[in-house]
Amino acid sequence: MPIHKVFLDTSYLLALELANDQNHQAAQTHWQQVITNTRSFVTTSYIFDEVVTYFNSRNHHAKAVQVGNRLLLSPSVQLVHVDQALFYLGWAYFQQYQDKQYSLTDSISFVVMQQYDIQVAYTFDQHFTQAGFQKEPQ
Repeated sequence: MPIHKVFLDTSYLLALELANDQNHQAAQTHWQQVITNTRSFVTTSYIFDEVVTYFNSRNHHAKAVQVGNRLLLSPSVQLVHVDQALFYLGWAYFQQYQDKQYSLTDSISFVVMQQYDIQVAYTFDQHFTQAGFQKEPQ
């Protein structure tokens, strides 16, 4: 069975971890369904930063460290570091879509998905479908 690369977005990672998130149950159910498949996950250092900052800014430093280390140490997660070249590609993408409300982080995520030929993102952010990608859960 081929390994499917899937992009992990902030909204999905937070929903998995936060019991009071409106998408928590959907994320938990989805994760239980997909975890048995062999998957390779890709995310960016900007997504990592958003997730860790979210917990730390709400006085949950230990949770920020726990989630951060889980992402960094997982053999299934490839962390793409946003270097200067990727930053400028994301910035160009961002400028190109003035009619959308994509964040710079979204734009960089879309560029990474194109570069790695990833069609599916685990996210609750509708911007991914606007940008032409599939999102799970539906």
